[in-house]
Amino acid sequence: MSEETIWVIDDDKSIRWVLEKALRSSEMQVTSFESADEALDAVRHNALPPDAVISDIRMPGSDGLSFLSQFKQSHPDIPVLIMTAFSDLDSTVNAFEKGAFEYIPKPFDVDEVIEQTRRACAIKTDKNQKKKSVARQQKQPQTANADRELLGDAPAMQDVFKAIGRLSRSKITVLINGESGSGKELIAQALHRHSPRAARPFVALNMAAIPHNLMESELFGHEKGAFTGADSKRIGRFEQADGGTLFLDEIGDMPANLQTRLLRVLADGQFYRVGGHTPILVDVRIVAATHQNLEEQVQNRTFREDLFHRLNVIRINAPPLRDRREDIPLLLRNFLKDAADELGVEVKQTTRDFESYVSTLQWPGNVRQLQNTAHWLTVMAGGEVLEIDDLPDSLEPSLNESHEQNSDDWEGSLRKWATMQLAQNQTDLLGQAIPRIERVLIECALQKTRDRRQEAARLLGWGRNTLTRKIKELGME
Repeated sequence: MSEETIWVIDDDKSIRWVLEKALRSSEMQVTSFESADEALDAVRHNALPPDAVISDIRMPGSDGLSFLSQFKQSHPDIPVLIMTAFSDLDSTVNAFEKGAFEYIPKPFDVDEVIEQTRRACAIKTDKNQKKKSVARQQKQPQTANADRELLGDAPAMQDVFKAIGRLSRSKITVLINGESGSGKELIAQALHRHSPRAARPFVALNMAAIPHNLMESELFGHEKGAFTGADSKRIGRFEQADGGTLFLDEIGDMPANLQTRLLRVLADGQFYRVGGHTPILVDVRIVAATHQNLEEQVQNRTFREDLFHRLNVIRINAPPLRDRREDIPLLLRNFLKDAADELGVEVKQTTRDFESYVSTLQWPGNVRQLQNTAHWLTVMAGGEVLEIDDLPDSLEPSLNESHEQNSDDWEGSLRKWATMQLAQNQTDLLGQAIPRIERVLIECALQKTRDRRQEAARLLGWGRNTLTRKIKELGME
């Protein structure tokens, strides 16, 4: 069995060393380059092509995306994995559009990189692997919502960015799941903006905000005289979105009769206006979203199973803010700037302590609540530098999640402590926490047994010698 050959391109010597060592330990041959230009020279001089390439994105000279474009012209079937410490949505989408196999945010897990590299090599050897297009159909124009970009460095958001990147050339139906305020519409807008349909309309409709008796006309339009009050013809949202994207928010609130009509449109690509007799043909990409559990609604027969499967072709999960707390300072600063620009005032400044504290709050309203709070602070806070006392009273720390409701819930306290430490960029959390936890448990066990170490060790699940050693290590003698 021949070894896979991997090219590693990175101007950081330490990164090259780590990857070389890990790849060779996994029985792969490695050739390293300090720059993309050096690797491109090897391509031009007909060097033996690798099975896969791992390249940084920001380097002196040609960057990783430039290398990717040029390399794919001569070797379109060789997978390229792009690494970067600057993992924003546009870079992620751009990498996938240029043909990247995978996008790896730094700092990365070495074992995960090895697994992804093996997968890339395995796909490369598959003769039936579909060739990826290198050129994008058109440059995406700016839209009215272009400034409302998705932000985040958290792993959960990186998964969202990757999904958008992989879907950038697709017209496939997408279902977005997420809690209220988690940014589902922003994800839908990004899917549209980074698609070949970007020059066409993006039309949004919230099912929960429209009375059921008006929903059919809102979606499909109506002819003049179709019903009382229909004094003129109305173009519905489907026709408005022709050639573009129709975003159906809170799809779980759609009544049963409209579910049937929507299913027919998805199947046939045509519909009738209310009161109309001529079929209307449309080319619309559907992106649906919900905070509800559609699987449960299918079981309860409140949502059609066949429609669910039509919508649930690709699913993207919008993470709640509590699952991406490391993004809170970045989002807060961005929202404060937006609020200041809107109101024509100076941008409120934050301190590390303020950002760390805000990152420990629960934010049940997710990103929308954080955005509203930033606007409130811009209006109500007196000073230019925000203080914790400036926050509205409703944001006082409240451990209100189900696992944090009891006063004796040590997991809730530990979770709050860990979140605060991570927000302050602290490291070695286990090294800090475990000795303190062990000390508390030992003290409680010894107190319970009145210092009888044999019995205390049994309560702790240790042997007596282990307890004695721990007492000595922790300086408890």
